[in-house]
Amino acid sequence: MTRQARRGDIHTPERRLINDGGTLQPMDLPPDGHVHSQWSWDARDVGAMADTCARAVAVGLPAVSFTEHVDFTPFRAGFLAPDYPDLVDDDGILTAQQLDVDGYFECIERCRATYPELTILAGMEVGQPHRHADQVADLMARGSFERVLGSLHCLPDGAEFAEPWELYPHHPAADVFRAYLAEIPRMVTGSEAFTAFAHIDYPVRSWPQDAAPFDPLDYEDELRAALRALAEGERALEINTRRPLEAVIVQWWRQEGGRLVTFGSDAHRPDLVGDGLAAAGRLAAAEGFEPDTHPGAAWLLGT
Repeated sequence: MTRQARRGDIHTPERRLINDGGTLQPMDLPPDGHVHSQWSWDARDVGAMADTCARAVAVGLPAVSFTEHVDFTPFRAGFLAPDYPDLVDDDGILTAQQLDVDGYFECIERCRATYPELTILAGMEVGQPHRHADQVADLMARGSFERVLGSLHCLPDGAEFAEPWELYPHHPAADVFRAYLAEIPRMVTGSEAFTAFAHIDYPVRSWPQDAAPFDPLDYEDELRAALRALAEGERALEINTRRPLEAVIVQWWRQEGGRLVTFGSDAHRPDLVGDGLAAAGRLAAAEGFEPDTHPGAAWLLGT
């Protein structure tokens, strides 16, 4: 089972509609601000950038941001080990392949020339950026990265780091999620590199079946504290569509001072680009967020 399969791929593109006063009206899809291509270590065999751009044009996206994985934190591979034998050591620790910056930007420029009707942004998704400030700064100095997502994929577990699905067998699900949320304010104060926080509900993707069903109301105080830290740090909240984000979290985001939202399919294959963005756009619009004039920009809270 690959990492992207575990996260749950959905294939059907949505109609471009928005809820306007109780009626559905045509709208442009929001930009897909979280897309991976062959330049991400976990999409290197499936994520052809050119094919993703062709698909983005076909479904009517105004823009895509290729936010390739930048993971400096070695972590326990778990079920991923058979899929990435060249990245996993004898102790089962996965050290991600690092981004080929030159090759990536050459590919970006080829796609921009081939698809001039599509706004294509260069970017990265950095895991735990507050733990790797010098490495992230060195990487950012090597190219013009227009979209930098911050992600919290791993948490410390003893002397190692592990993704949520590797933590759940040893820790209660509620404790894992609360530890994840508690780390977000530390990430904001420890890194200025990222402008948007990706998939705030990331641990819920692999929520254990034997735990009580996830309900954001059970974690309202912790979620609000994390959202407040992001808002005070002037970051955007990503509405990631790999798993539909609960509307109440977007409501809390606005209430805690959040002014910006971005959108992301988190696609690792061309056929998934733009998936779920119509519903995400409706959700954001219902809370008062509006498109910016630039096709690839975050949506702004209206006045």
